[in-house]
Amino acid sequence: MNAATHPLLPVHADAPALKRAMRSLAGGVSVITAGTGDRRSGATVTSAHSFSMEPPTMVVSLNLSSSTWPVVRDFGHFAVNILARDQQAIADRFAGGGGLKGAERYEGAGWTTLETGAPLLVGALAAIDCTVDEVIERHSHALVFGRVRAVLGNGGDCLLYARGGYGGFAAA
Repeated sequence: MNAATHPLLPVHADAPALKRAMRSLAGGVSVITAGTGDRRSGATVTSAHSFSMEPPTMVVSLNLSSSTWPVVRDFGHFAVNILARDQQAIADRFAGGGGLKGAERYEGAGWTTLETGAPLLVGALAAIDCTVDEVIERHSHALVFGRVRAVLGNGGDCLLYARGGYGGFAAA
């Protein structure tokens, strides 16, 4: 395809147009987890990334109306669990598939904790344990900056999300 045969046409800048545009960008899939016991919650995101190496800091974007945001806020911790290519079922579960909420989403997978007490997924490509360092609330979301306290890594192929579906990527 080239621009002459498929030109980009301007569209009013509204939520549906932005959503369509962003679906074109493949993103790594992570599950953000927080809380303990029956007060655990979590969400599937493509919006987790490292912010700085000195000091080691992660940033995640959480919807203020989600069940995960108040748990992160109240406990002051969260984990970024980077999913492997074969962990789509976990991504679906934490995205609300099957109507599961809160601690129910944790069933059927192995979990551990490190320094902060946030749940870390056993078998994730990487699990990054963070304490909340700063929060910036804007519009419908909170940008949550987390100071990295511990990291587990397993390696393997990552799970990606684009155009409404899952796929994988294996480095050459």
